[in-house]
Parts: sequence; structure tokens; C-alpha cells
Amino acid sequence: MNVKDLRENYSKGKLTEDQLVADPLDFFSTWMSDAIKAEIPEPNAMVLSTVNSDGQPSNRVVLLKGMDTGFIFYTNYTSAKAQDMEVNPQVSLCILWKEIERQVRIEGRVEKISKEASETYFHSRPRGSQIGAWTSFQSEVIDNRKILENRLEKLENRFEGMDHIPYPEFWGGYRIIPSRIEFWQGRISRLHDRILYSKEGSKWFTLRLSP
Repeated sequence: MNVKDLRENYSKGKLTEDQLVADPLDFFSTWMSDAIKAEIPEPNAMVLSTVNSDGQPSNRVVLLKGMDTGFIFYTNYTSAKAQDMEVNPQVSLCILWKEIERQVRIEGRVEKISKEASETYFHSRPRGSQIGAWTSFQSEVIDNRKILENRLEKLENRFEGMDHIPYPEFWGGYRIIPSRIEFWQGRISRLHDRILYSKEGSKWFTLRLSP
């Protein structure tokens, strides 16, 4: 089948103004709960888009690992995305829950979370993930996978018998503080529901967008 012939008609839900709440982060939490209840694999997966110093955009999938005043994820501070965010803190996120025909688009400014919060989260991770953070100098060029495996072996030997793996200073969390959040619900005949929350000062306002 040619890709131009691939299509679906969305009919699992609708998004109306009477469903909305004042704070879009609260509404997002409700949608996230729905995605979890629907047993969607990795419902916290989200596409993070950044722009580098040359104006080149790039994106990759990261995992949402917390929410407070924004959306929190973790990465290596020397990675390509971290370098992008250092020069341009304006970023966007996109989360697709295909199984329930929903999508959320988020735009905002990124900031590092505190070292204490990053360290607390680091030590909540599985041991293998903690050692993995030490192993990979994310986004660096390596000649082959054996280099990574040798580095992992050395670190496993180094940390053998240690109950508490030290926190790597080059790794930690970011918070994306949103200024715009769009909630998208698929509808029949591509006439989707799109509600945009836009922040002006400390207040959120909502608008319905044409599909």
C-alpha cells in the first residue's frame, strides 16, 4: 500500500470548553492519567525540539519524569540538546497518545532544576541506569560499541560493592516552564478539536483553533 492511502478516521472522543479547567497543567495531569489507564506504552514519552546557535532545529524523544510548575526531564549536561538549550532556552514538546487519539503540544522556556532534586532522582533510578549515566558521554562520537562496553565494564568494577553510586555532576534535570499548551483531540473527517492555553502575565487564557 502506498503511504498516501494510509488513513484513519478518529472517533474516540471530543474536547469541549466545558471540560476545561483554569490551569492547563491540571488538565494535562488528567489526560496523562487517561493515557496511563489506557495502558499506552511509555505514555510519558515526548518529543523535545531545540534550536542550536546556527538556527538549526532538532528533536528527539525524552521521558517526562515529573511535573510542578513545568515539565521535568533528565539528561547529560554535555549532550547536544543541552548545548542547544544553553544558547537558546526556548523549546517545545509534543506528546502523542495515538491509542486515545490525543496530542499535546507545549512551548516554553527551559531551566535547570536544583542539584539536590537531580541527585534525589538519580538515586531513585535502577542501579544499571545510574551506572549508564556515568558510562555515556552523550552525543560524543565513538568508533564502535566496544568502546562503550569497555567503559561500562570498568565502571561496574569501580562501583562493585558500593551501595551508593556517586552522583555525576554532568547529569541532571531540566524544567520546561510553559507559555503555550495546546490540547488536540482527533475527530471525524479531520475536523479535530484544538484548544490552546496561552499565558499572559500570570493568567492563562483559552482559544479554540481551527483544525
